[in-house]
Amino acid sequence: MYNINKKNMARPRLPDWIRVKAYAGEGRSKVQGVISDLGLHTVCESARCPNLGECWHKQTATFMILGDICTRDCKFCAVNHGEPNTPDLQEPAKIAEAVNRMGLRYVVITSVTRDDLEDGGSEHFAEVIKVIREVNGDDVKIEVLTPDFNGDILPLKKVLNASPSVFNHNIETVKRLSSVIRTTATYEKSLNFLKDAVQVSDGRIPIKSGLMVGLGEGDQEVETAIMDLRDAGISMLTIGQYLPPSSNHWPLDRYVHPDTFEKWRLFALDVGFTNVASAPLVRSSYQAEAFMGMKSNR
Repeated sequence: MYNINKKNMARPRLPDWIRVKAYAGEGRSKVQGVISDLGLHTVCESARCPNLGECWHKQTATFMILGDICTRDCKFCAVNHGEPNTPDLQEPAKIAEAVNRMGLRYVVITSVTRDDLEDGGSEHFAEVIKVIREVNGDDVKIEVLTPDFNGDILPLKKVLNASPSVFNHNIETVKRLSSVIRTTATYEKSLNFLKDAVQVSDGRIPIKSGLMVGLGEGDQEVETAIMDLRDAGISMLTIGQYLPPSSNHWPLDRYVHPDTFEKWRLFALDVGFTNVASAPLVRSSYQAEAFMGMKSNR
């Protein structure tokens, strides 16, 4: 059993295969300007994503709606938690404007978890999808990465009925660790939520999920999670290296070698996934348009 008393230990030095290049220049400055001007939030900043520089340099970002304060406090996550503000009703229009200014053809929308809202923020998700298309046209592809809405199928239906191009919900980790590092969410709840998404979408919308590794799981547990997701009908999968945001978050157990990520990628393809991204710096929305077989937004 993993020893949670290891918390607050310093993160081991990054291995040679994890090197994040520093990016600057016009692209990054433009994205930063748009986000600041419209008063928007990105998961890139809030979750301290290591790929921020690269993505912003390429003039793309993952928008985080419904504020920047989460009602949950998962041990792996850098997003602020506490009592959130009232949702900004102008946010859908602001997001649509940002998409227009940045010239995006593929947009990823995620959110903090809003257990304080009766519908979990699902109506807001649906409105964001609608307004993006009204402003930017139907050719823009929209991927949504939602919380579990406490397993309620009605909010799930509301989002899926807005017809996102891809629906994503991360299972995050293996079954044994899920209830320890996540707040309220469980492995079973996420898996059932994803099964419901597959059933409701009825083949119209690809369903995607993701795992982090390096939290204390074993290789066989990862393969079991991959099989569980595939058995649930999930067709797209991302697997990436967990990097603790601070010494106060869940401690790192190991750096997984790229060869192991490649082994899992091939395993997932072999059991029937259509799209798999598995590498140390892979994140749910990292190079999402390329993941879908599209050329870069730029």
